[in-house]
Amino acid sequence: MDTLSGLDALFLYLETPETPMHIGSFALYELPSGFKGSLHKAMQAHIAGRMHLAPIFSRKLGLMPLDLGHPIWIQVKDVDLDFHIRQVKGKTLTLRQAEEKCAELHGHLMDRRHPLWEFHVFERIKRPDGSICAGVYSKVHHATLDGKGGTVLTNAIMDISASPREVPPPDKALDDDDKKNLKTGEMIGAVLSNSLAQYIKLVKALPHAVQAVGGTLLKQSLSGTGARARPKLPLDLAPMTDFNVAVTSERTFGTARVSFADCHAMAKAADGSFNDIVLWICATALRTYLSQHGGIPKKSLLAAMPISLREKGNNDLNTQASMTVVELGTQFADPMKRLQAIMTSTTKVKHAIVDLKGVIPTDYPSLFAPWVVGGVAKAAFKVYSATGLSHRLPMPANLVISNVPGPQVPLYMAGARMLTYHPLSIVIHGVALNITIQTYAGFVDFGVIADKKAVPEVHELTDALVQAFEQGRHLLTPAQTKAVKVKPKGPLANAAKARTYQDGTVAKVTKAKRPASKGGLPVSADKPKTATVKPSLTRVRKNPEA
Repeated sequence: MDTLSGLDALFLYLETPETPMHIGSFALYELPSGFKGSLHKAMQAHIAGRMHLAPIFSRKLGLMPLDLGHPIWIQVKDVDLDFHIRQVKGKTLTLRQAEEKCAELHGHLMDRRHPLWEFHVFERIKRPDGSICAGVYSKVHHATLDGKGGTVLTNAIMDISASPREVPPPDKALDDDDKKNLKTGEMIGAVLSNSLAQYIKLVKALPHAVQAVGGTLLKQSLSGTGARARPKLPLDLAPMTDFNVAVTSERTFGTARVSFADCHAMAKAADGSFNDIVLWICATALRTYLSQHGGIPKKSLLAAMPISLREKGNNDLNTQASMTVVELGTQFADPMKRLQAIMTSTTKVKHAIVDLKGVIPTDYPSLFAPWVVGGVAKAAFKVYSATGLSHRLPMPANLVISNVPGPQVPLYMAGARMLTYHPLSIVIHGVALNITIQTYAGFVDFGVIADKKAVPEVHELTDALVQAFEQGRHLLTPAQTKAVKVKPKGPLANAAKARTYQDGTVAKVTKAKRPASKGGLPVSADKPKTATVKPSLTRVRKNPEA
């Protein structure tokens, strides 16, 4: 019996009409030369021959008697591909219209009577440069996989050339619905034995967990080093912004794309990591957006950042992740101070992860979990959204920023080349904005999903992401750059805001020495202009130039 882990089941227990718990992607595809058929039909045939390569295609949820424990996965033989792979209605949509349709689809709950995955095919999308491509919006419930598990799934159904690879047939046909073979007594016994095993595991791990958590809290309770160390609270709360409100069932979605090579060059110049640069781009864009919508808080915005607990070589299609919090340095107008603040915060997080990674649980006792966990969580969400606490109660984070590494070679599905891969993730009450980044084929693809009322002008934020990247490229890479022409690998959602990538031009970086600041970062004399603050739902005082 394949029982969901506690972490996977949690996404089912937390789900409400306002907080769907699925993740997804929006990808553009270049159709093969001379293709005159339907990508929708081609994809159905393509997936039909690969159902056995990924178990999520043919498994659905089964509930325990009286909801006594975590649900189980049940293999089903007949999967309705017309239900799971659908054609989006409409002749030719603009890229912006396709993004709006993705936002609408992402706000709909998935039907738990079926396997928890869907593909929605756009036959014709008009890109900003006037060319036509196809597109696919996909969503899979988070109970069945995490971001890296999604990469494993992608590898199973995609090819590395326009000619689909030979796929071996399944070893054996799936049996009929397994639930018929499960007796109530056996299911209850499995719940009890699983819960007992989990309690024993927790008791054995408790001494090590207490030691690791205690040491980490002690480190986080001190600021500074040596004689300058001062006590501080181990957990900071995020400043109030328009992102920290109760969410509705409506979503807004936007995309952005920048150069992967340039981001790595920026990281090297700053003696930081690629993730540091991604966080800096997001932080800089958030400052731009907030300066026009509610004002920039005096205190740094905090980003919840998923961390993978997946061991190297683990290809299981389940959730193996936890969450940490990083400071974005948004209180600093100086971009270099902002980057230094981010690098300091991520360094602390890396050290904490080393201590805690082995003790962070991904499972917990199953007995009565649907009643206790699901009941308490949904009651808390209801109180939070109905009483106005969202406007008064600070949250541990302002938004979620997730960075998922992807393949650096072009991928194909049913002979069509995937041009872009923009992720869509989850927003919840109190954290109404999520920025997820996927690297793919030489580019960094941003997917920004948010509650429609919390972030009504999502494309201002996606434009600001590209502007932030351009600012960082000029600050952190040498002035002696030489533009070289390369073959375009895909459209840019905000081409008007990024001239460098509009025509497939990529900056070739040459090494050069620059003066360094005390923190090891290049010195910048640039000062962002002060922007006008517009009235907004949450009022915060604008930050003076730091």
